[in-house]
Amino acid sequence: MANVIGGCILTPRGFVRGALEFADGRVWRIEGEPVPDEIVRDGANTIVLPGFIDSHVHGGGGADTMQGGDAIERIARLHVRHGTTSLLATTMTAPLRELRAAMSALGPACRRRIEGGARVLGVHLEGPYINPAKLGAQPDFVRPASLAETLELHALAPIVLITLAPELPGNLEIIPALCAAGFRVQIGHTLGTYEDGVAALERGANGFTHLFNAMSGMHHRAPGIAGAALAHARYAEIIPDLLHVHPGALKLALRAIPGLFCVTDSTAASGMPDGEYQLGSHRVTKCLGGVRLPDGTLAGSTLTMDQALRNLVTLGLSLREASLRVSTHAADYLGLEARGSIAEGHYADLVVVDRDLRVNRVIVEGNEIDLADA
Repeated sequence: MANVIGGCILTPRGFVRGALEFADGRVWRIEGEPVPDEIVRDGANTIVLPGFIDSHVHGGGGADTMQGGDAIERIARLHVRHGTTSLLATTMTAPLRELRAAMSALGPACRRRIEGGARVLGVHLEGPYINPAKLGAQPDFVRPASLAETLELHALAPIVLITLAPELPGNLEIIPALCAAGFRVQIGHTLGTYEDGVAALERGANGFTHLFNAMSGMHHRAPGIAGAALAHARYAEIIPDLLHVHPGALKLALRAIPGLFCVTDSTAASGMPDGEYQLGSHRVTKCLGGVRLPDGTLAGSTLTMDQALRNLVTLGLSLREASLRVSTHAADYLGLEARGSIAEGHYADLVVVDRDLRVNRVIVEGNEIDLADA
């Protein structure tokens, strides 16, 4: 039996006021009349957006991806309550034995949809191929990039993204082999120069990990990795919690990078009260809206994607444009042809929000999420 949702529905052609029909996990039909973007929220009680896609998730609900066990299920259920219908479980830099253990636990969750949770599309391997002088909150277990090691881990759980620092010996040269093996390579946790960033892009890297954070910054005589991204990137992640990146820098990136998309870089502290939590092998503290190491270094975030959407709108983006940044651009970047937009034949990954952009309903592949129990 088909299900129907009525309201203002965001389609690839813009908003329509009408009805959406879905069954068997897919959108079957969309009918309605076009609605100007600027009046969608005027009195609208039901706004239907594409499900949010988060390619950088370390944790949530008190659980961390490196913990193994049922941690990923708790994480997927926390984030789905905030409209995230698809995510990449993101690992921390760690010894190989710890990465093997984490990937072994993540593998089954990538092969089946977690009941009552977001779809886990695969893994973002954030390190260990990063610069030890730009760890951010990553533990210091860095090592040169290795195709053999990556393939070993990939056999345990599907790796989709790899973050590396291109300036380290051997890392630039291995990028073509990683890309040929089917991995997307992102530049991050790096002290590389502008030239290093351009060289990595020329060899097949096609993204940047949490733009501006844990990378060499922009200066007019030394543009750094941030400058390479602003000058050349089609796609890049950014954390729009208004803590990791100043609103002015966010607006700069939005103007410069066509496919800039939002990630949470969320930790176990997401959705939890202030206190101490695990981030890989680190203990971190949530307080004053952020998560930090004992020395004050930002250590991921407590951001959720619904708050990311609201933050973008607060910065002046239209709801349609903000939706592109939390759904569509990430889907395009990851090559997810049937996700990230509401169209006939696509997965019924839907988020229903009210005029204040608060989540009322979430549907993952046609399955309604019980938000009280998720």
